[in-house]
Amino acid sequence: MSLITTLTRDYLTRSFKPFIFTDDYDSVLDYENLQNLGLYVHIPFCKSICSFCPYCKELYTPEKCNAYIDYLIKEIHMVADGDGQRAESGQKGVGTRKEVTSLYFGGGTPALAHERLSEIIDAVNEHFIVTEGIGVELHPDNVTPEILASLKSAGVTKISIGIQSFQEKYQSVLGRKAVDAVSLKEVLAKVRFETVSFDFIFALPGQTYDELKSDIDMAFECGANHIAIYPFIDFSFTTSGIPVMKKNEKRRLLDDITNYCLSRGFVRSSIWTFSKGEDIRYSSMTRDNFLGFGCSATTLLKDSFKINTFSVQEYIKRIEDGKLPTALTIRFTLRQRMMYYLFWTAYSTQVDSAQFEQFFGVPLKKKYGFEARLAKLFGFVTETDGIYRMTLKGAFFYHYYENYYTLSYIDKMWNCMRKTAFPEGLRL
Repeated sequence: MSLITTLTRDYLTRSFKPFIFTDDYDSVLDYENLQNLGLYVHIPFCKSICSFCPYCKELYTPEKCNAYIDYLIKEIHMVADGDGQRAESGQKGVGTRKEVTSLYFGGGTPALAHERLSEIIDAVNEHFIVTEGIGVELHPDNVTPEILASLKSAGVTKISIGIQSFQEKYQSVLGRKAVDAVSLKEVLAKVRFETVSFDFIFALPGQTYDELKSDIDMAFECGANHIAIYPFIDFSFTTSGIPVMKKNEKRRLLDDITNYCLSRGFVRSSIWTFSKGEDIRYSSMTRDNFLGFGCSATTLLKDSFKINTFSVQEYIKRIEDGKLPTALTIRFTLRQRMMYYLFWTAYSTQVDSAQFEQFFGVPLKKKYGFEARLAKLFGFVTETDGIYRMTLKGAFFYHYYENYYTLSYIDKMWNCMRKTAFPEGLRL
């Protein structure tokens, strides 16, 4: 594990205690009184497997996908009813529907299941009121008039298309075929969505500012109003073999792209995302709390974090037994929860001290006042009326630390989960 992440964890949590995950199982998830609650649904099927992709996925067949969705819908009812046995018997819980911010479908390639997304959304709507829209990830091959019309009919308001690059040489590096920008533009003009986001990967070997700038320009020309430019991360269990870009090159690239987007008047809504307006967003990450449904989906509550099994077969068996498919759970200490909150809130490039105090009932400066002053002193943030905003320098070092975080924690957890459906525990 990286010494940097270990020292940061120990300092910010004021403890040498690691993050301890156990196989604890909760039959009821206590989310009723949580605010800013989001929902995430994982569909783990793809037509082909990309060697660089670290997410939970397997090859698509209609039979496997349909069986999985049958049990996914049962899981939604089980969580919302708060009683596995009642859910298994087909009885619905009583009471008012819970208001949630958003619903996101990720994968895998969730658009492969477009004909059944309306059933999943109907199940969600029985228990929740989604206030900020429904988002779905697509492969470029999914961008057809028929599929987009199907998504819109189901209630989808936001789409995110995994372009990765318009440059054929980088598609080749990633093991993907070239994207037809002309066709993409024609189809997106026929079926409109509130948010159309294009995903790109930056820091690929030899990648230049001009190439990324060209990709960004092409995205907005094709009909995107939002872009996400994620760094390439070399997970230990992927087989891409793509070399990692040097730190200085990566920083220069990130700064140049950020400055270019800001010069075009785009709004920076997170470390790696830019849009044409303040209200145009696509992110399932920046939520105070969230419920996750499906294989590998995570759930973040007031004082705990949970992750579902990565195995489709074991996921189905668990739900058949009337149990939630939780594989690992961590019970946060207060300082651990604060660290988690600050890390992911900072992904949006700002931290509001008033919101921190509302969430934890204690002022941010009382817990991390010294650290906030240091961040200002080193030029990582500025502060206005209690809102800390990242500078370009701060954004790069956040990105730099996030890379260590990913390889120290997420890489190790996902690698474990890929091998064992229900581990006995994990120390990070």
